[in-house]
Amino acid sequence: MTFDPLTYRYPSRRNVVFSDRGMVATGQILAAQAGLEILKKGGNAADAAVATAACLTVTEPTSCGIGGDAFCIACMDGKLYGLNASGHAPRSLSIERLRKEGFGEIPKSGWVPVTVPGVPSAWREIVKRFGKLPLKDVLRPAVEYARNGYPVSPAVSMAWKEAFRRYERELSGEIKRSWFETFAPQSRPPRAGERVNLPGHAETLELIGESWGEAFYRGEIAQKIADFARKTGGYIDEEDLASFTPEWVEPVKVNYRGYDVWELPPNGQGIVALMALNILKGFSFTEKENPTTYHLQIEAIKAAFADGLAYIADPSCESVPTEALLSEGRADERRALICEEAKLWHPGPIGGSDTVYLATADGDGNMVSYIQSNYMGFGSGVVVPKTGVVLQNRGACFSLSPDHPNALKPGKRPYHTIIPGFISKDGKPIGPFGIMGAFMQPQAHVQVIMNMLDFGLNPQEALDAPRWMWVKEKEVLLEYGFKEHIAEDLIRRGHKAAVSLDHAPFGRGQVIWRMENGSYCGGTEPRADGAIAAW
Repeated sequence: MTFDPLTYRYPSRRNVVFSDRGMVATGQILAAQAGLEILKKGGNAADAAVATAACLTVTEPTSCGIGGDAFCIACMDGKLYGLNASGHAPRSLSIERLRKEGFGEIPKSGWVPVTVPGVPSAWREIVKRFGKLPLKDVLRPAVEYARNGYPVSPAVSMAWKEAFRRYERELSGEIKRSWFETFAPQSRPPRAGERVNLPGHAETLELIGESWGEAFYRGEIAQKIADFARKTGGYIDEEDLASFTPEWVEPVKVNYRGYDVWELPPNGQGIVALMALNILKGFSFTEKENPTTYHLQIEAIKAAFADGLAYIADPSCESVPTEALLSEGRADERRALICEEAKLWHPGPIGGSDTVYLATADGDGNMVSYIQSNYMGFGSGVVVPKTGVVLQNRGACFSLSPDHPNALKPGKRPYHTIIPGFISKDGKPIGPFGIMGAFMQPQAHVQVIMNMLDFGLNPQEALDAPRWMWVKEKEVLLEYGFKEHIAEDLIRRGHKAAVSLDHAPFGRGQVIWRMENGSYCGGTEPRADGAIAAW
């Protein structure tokens, strides 16, 4: 029988998944099973998260890789810990240098947008601090899939095809040759169900596991990255890699409807979601499918982004008024400016990409909210030969305007879009959640949280519900499935609303909710190859 794995003629329905000994929710079934395998071998939620993340670099290389960045909120023994494993710009890269080289803006491919990868350091830190197994054992399922091969899943095959077309246009020379030798050895992208082997990737994962990440930052892999950069006009060198360390940070929160919603502080954009929720909690919502509900959500997000894009930056380089942005007074000020009509928002004065997300839980109540990304698909397109390491293009978020808060500086981290979330209530952890998708992420966080806490949707329903996405100014995309009268009402209010038949822009998410009896309830993403492995 011949069929199209991306075509579904009739509505599909998923139930929530229940378990009590462990759960892994992510966008690819083989990766979810890898995490569950580690749980069954004696690992905990931290070990399972890293095993799943490593496997995703193999089975979903279109969205993440060893050369990307990562963020994590870990709930261990009832306490929350935040990890920022985002890398900085090379020491040799500056606005002045790029101007002299003829760049008017930062390109999305090649060496210019490459920042120091943080993913291997995140794996090491999480397993070393919280795990129960050696890193090499945690990475073993990913190694086996890379070496022995796996069948490509439908959504990944589609993204691979798009990347293939992009890099045919944008790459050249040895950089192009290395990408195509690694990810398109048959001179075409793999089809859904077709088997893929990544032997260089397997060897790199083994080196990372055996050395606890040292090989990547100070050893054999670091040398290969630096050598390839020198050979092909890159900026990153051995010292950039050796000097990098991830940062443990305190998560930040707002209380919404009696629940604490947690995000990580800047340089990530998690506080955009929190600012929007802080504004929205001053309104009363009784009906989800009401035009006013959507209007208020959209205006709150626009207000939050106006401030977020103006003030969020690397706090080690720039002053970020996080406390002021999340204050009740600030929320009151922005809420008072919302009216019946759509408006253009501007930052107010302050007083005083593709991504993969996963959630894990174990039988002891430990839970992890984890996200990693190359930023745009395969990132920069720069693949270090024979290693499987594709380097991210996160530096594309830098500005070449010296007075911009995200102005490029040597050693500075850029504005980051990837954000893990977590929910607790009365000091008790409820569970991890996250929805990947560049600047869609804070918007989806707000929508999924409200779906659950305002309208009583279960985790799967909360993810299934059609989403909206604010694009810019008064432009809003509505996912196919929105009720017609809502779209018409938003247009009458001044929103430039349009319906999208493409589900990709609206993000891909996972939710794990811990019940009062200690069991877990999980929901996974219907817009991709989402899966839950449970025990």
